Amino acid sequence: MALPQKKIVLITGATSGLGWETVKALIQTTQTYHVYLGCLTLDEGSNAVTKLRCEVPETLSTLEPIQVDLTSDKSIDQCFHTMQSKSDRVDVLINNAGISLQAADVGMREAWNRCYNVNVTGTQIMTNTFIPLLLRSQDPRLLFITSGLSSLGPMGGVYTPTRMPVPAGWPKPEVHPYRAYRASKTAMNMIMLEWHWQLKADGIKTWGVSPGFLATDLGASFAGMAGAPPLLHPSVGAKLVVLVVEGGRDADVGRVVLKDGAIQEF
Repeated sequence: MALPQKKIVLITGATSGLGWETVKALIQTTQTYHVYLGCLTLDEGSNAVTKLRCEVPETLSTLEPIQVDLTSDKSIDQCFHTMQSKSDRVDVLINNAGISLQAADVGMREAWNRCYNVNVTGTQIMTNTFIPLLLRSQDPRLLFITSGLSSLGPMGGVYTPTRMPVPAGWPKPEVHPYRAYRASKTAMNMIMLEWHWQLKADGIKTWGVSPGFLATDLGASFAGMAGAPPLLHPSVGAKLVVLVVEGGRDADVGRVVLKDGAIQEF
C-alpha cells in the first residue's frame, strides 16, 4: 500500500517552547509531514531536529531546519527561495515566532519597536512572501499564533490577566510588564483577519490560535500573581495547533480559537 503524501509544513520559531512542542506533536500523528523548522541559525535548527528524532524515533515524518530571521527581508526571501527549490508547495504555514521585551530592560522605544518588528511587520512580510507556495497546495492552511493577552474584550472590564488594581500617582508600577507584546499580538489579530478575507476566495483557510497560558518565559513572569491563571505545559498549546492543522477547527476559520472548542474575543 502506498504511503500517503507528506504534507509540507513551515513553522517559524520552531526550536523551543511552543514551536518545538508543536513539531513534536505533529510528527506523532497518523498524518505524515515534512516539517521545515524555522530557526535563526542552522546549528540551532539542527540541534532541535536531532532532539526530536531522539524523542520520536518511530515517526514516518521528516524534519529539516531552515534559517529565517523575521527582522530581515533578505533572510525571508532567502528562506522562500530555499524552500521553493526543495518543495513545489507549502501546505501549512504556522506563524509562531514572536518576541516579548520589557521597557524596563531595554527602554520603551526599543521594546515596542522590536516587538512590532517581529510580531507584526516580520509576520506580515513572511506571510506575504509565502502565499505563492500556499496557493499551490490542495489544502492550504495559514495559522497565526496569538495570545490571550491580546484580547480587547476582557480588558474592557478588568485589567487582565492579573486583575491587580493600579494605584494613583506617577510613575506607575509595572503591574503588567509586557504591554508592547500584548499590543503587537492585538495588531497581529488584525493581520490574521486581513488575510482571512483576502485569501478566502483562493481556498486558503486562516486562523488565529491562542494556545493558552503556557509555562514559557513569558508565562513564568506572571506565575503567582493575583488573578493569573495556572500555567499549562507548552504541549497543551501544541495539541490545539495540531488540531487546527488537521481539520479539527475548520468550522472556526477566520476566528481566534482556544482549546475546548472556545473562541477568543477580539
